[in-house]
Amino acid sequence: MATTSDIRNGMCIHYNHDIYKIIEFLHVKPGKGPAFVRTKLKSVTNGKVLDNTFSAGHKIEEVRVETKGYQFLYHDGEWFHFMNTEDYTQIRLLESALDQPGLLKEGEVVTIAINTEDNMPLSVDMPAHVILTVTATEPGLKGNTATNATKPATVETGAEVNVPLFINEGDKIKVETEKGTYKERIKE
Repeated sequence: MATTSDIRNGMCIHYNHDIYKIIEFLHVKPGKGPAFVRTKLKSVTNGKVLDNTFSAGHKIEEVRVETKGYQFLYHDGEWFHFMNTEDYTQIRLLESALDQPGLLKEGEVVTIAINTEDNMPLSVDMPAHVILTVTATEPGLKGNTATNATKPATVETGAEVNVPLFINEGDKIKVETEKGTYKERIKE
């Protein structure tokens, strides 16, 4: 058993007869009253996100997980197929297990957390940034840069990302996977 002081991002816990992954947490010590931990939990079975508050010192049941590197192979419409980079075994996951499935390109290596009790995959952690090629975007208008103006661009995986006006088709861009936002243009 763990306590609220052991909470960290990415930790998987048993809560309300389900397994949840902690996405965000904040320890709060108000001036009056007992301390507590505000958390944002994501169900690994159905993908629903809920906010919960644990009182300080509350016992939580941690799920023992093992993380392994997997390479993304392909998406067949319903399932995402991955291959273990060590022993070449393959697994498949539903789209709800992934945080940003639109930013995942073939050949990308991700980290998958697997429950050690029943060998079921719990969650997929993508790299912090991915480099994608812009396949479609409108040309930017010159002189329209009084503010941080952006335009939508479609990348090679089919996802849509807002990019600055100077980005053109064929440019490679770095995208932050957590929020799905543009970071910078990659020069070759």
